[in-house]
Amino acid sequence: MPQPPSAVSRDEPVIRDRGDACPGALRLHAADDGFLARIRIPGGILGADAARLLADAADRLGDGHIDLTSRGNAQLRGLAASCGGELAAVLDRAGLLPAPGHERVRNVVASPLTGLDGRGRADVAPWVARLDRELCAEPAAAALSGRFLFAVDDGRGDVLSLSADVNVLAQGGGRALLWLCTGDGAPGIPGTAGAGGAGSAVAATAGGASPLDLAGAIGGAAGAGSGAGAAGDGASAAGNGPASADSGGPRAVLVAADDVPRAAVAAALCFLDAARAAGTRAWRVAELPPEHRPRAADLAARLAAAGIPAEVVPLAVPQGPGGPEPLPGVVRGGPGGTAALSVLAPLGRLDTAQWRLLAGLSGGMRLTPWRGVVVPGLAAGAADSALAGLARAGLATAPDSPWRSVTACTGRPGCAKALADVRADARAVAARATGPLPAHWSGCERRCGHPRGTAWVDLVATGDGYAVTLAAAGTAGPAHRTVKTSDLAAVLADARRTDVRRTDACRPTSHDAAKK
Repeated sequence: MPQPPSAVSRDEPVIRDRGDACPGALRLHAADDGFLARIRIPGGILGADAARLLADAADRLGDGHIDLTSRGNAQLRGLAASCGGELAAVLDRAGLLPAPGHERVRNVVASPLTGLDGRGRADVAPWVARLDRELCAEPAAAALSGRFLFAVDDGRGDVLSLSADVNVLAQGGGRALLWLCTGDGAPGIPGTAGAGGAGSAVAATAGGASPLDLAGAIGGAAGAGSGAGAAGDGASAAGNGPASADSGGPRAVLVAADDVPRAAVAAALCFLDAARAAGTRAWRVAELPPEHRPRAADLAARLAAAGIPAEVVPLAVPQGPGGPEPLPGVVRGGPGGTAALSVLAPLGRLDTAQWRLLAGLSGGMRLTPWRGVVVPGLAAGAADSALAGLARAGLATAPDSPWRSVTACTGRPGCAKALADVRADARAVAARATGPLPAHWSGCERRCGHPRGTAWVDLVATGDGYAVTLAAAGTAGPAHRTVKTSDLAAVLADARRTDVRRTDACRPTSHDAAKK
């Protein structure tokens, strides 16, 4: 019986014997349905012209669909082996290849509703754009793996659950916290549901959550705003987030908002130095041996050498949970009274007609790490009718959609390793198998694209049905050796309603083969 991913011991470093094989826009991946291209879109922020060019490429070169990834990137499938040059030319024209040598390392997630709903502590969209430019301009950054991840959170706590290597959390007073994460889940924010709302105590609204209530989280840092999520340089009590080797408590550095982009790149270079010293060819910060993991003091020293003032500050675990992902619906309170739309793509897949409809609504769109799309800048009076049009086009537009928190790998026929057409099986039972826990369908034991930072119901194809288990360290839940397809709806509905223990439900899990 396939076993769900389990927490990796951070006392046993990962030793790599090769570079990572993550696909990119220029490095295509061979699949059973043709070649695959993964296009990095920092912060998920995409202009309408670029979006239309991407749809044209999907129609002309691919299978007419665009997949959304768990890092807010886009994928084209069904590509011919000979189309690489033509695809690169299209992406260059769209502004999606600013630095070909860095195209696989532009992995940046950001709060999707930043600057759009009057919440958060800062509009971090400009930070993302500057971080991308700094990253592309730094030759040494090209050595980062395609799995290395930056997270830029505007204070609401939504992207802190996504297992990022470099975390930025906006604070009041024009400052931000920065840390290198050594764990594999939400950095010390209990209750954050990284895959779609399960386990989060934050009130569910289409606009997401208010800024984290972290008063007093920063100890002894005058004028630092209201604090931040637990973070530092070693393992915290929850097993994730950085902690200081000197004090035994979690640590981060406090920097000016204007310095965030350069400081984030410096943090990535700090990791590369540590990886070279360790000699393990680590792809992620959490893979470094404990004695080689950079401490907050190491990062502060590097920033000082680069002329970036930074203060090492102790942190405390916040009392409240982080914010959930944007729920489907109309998001009000934008600049000048504008509204935004938040929708989900069922199983993370859009056809180009749906994609073009989204791109044409306001001149831009934002892809979310939860395989959704936010469309900003609509006139408030036009938002409801626009949302209704997206519902007619087949997108999930309501918080109670059965597609919320349901994800799947590619499955058959696109993946040779898959033992089932998992997407077809998921569609067959989605409306009858709802529940608060996320569900992830996998065609094999690799569990590509599984949720992060939360408990979830794990369905793995076995060839004659599915193994259904609760994937969360230390939890006791339903476990079924093999469930026939005809019985899946009832079993899955029961599993998704499992009352998992709070402390374990949000304990991070790790599976190295998970695709982003």
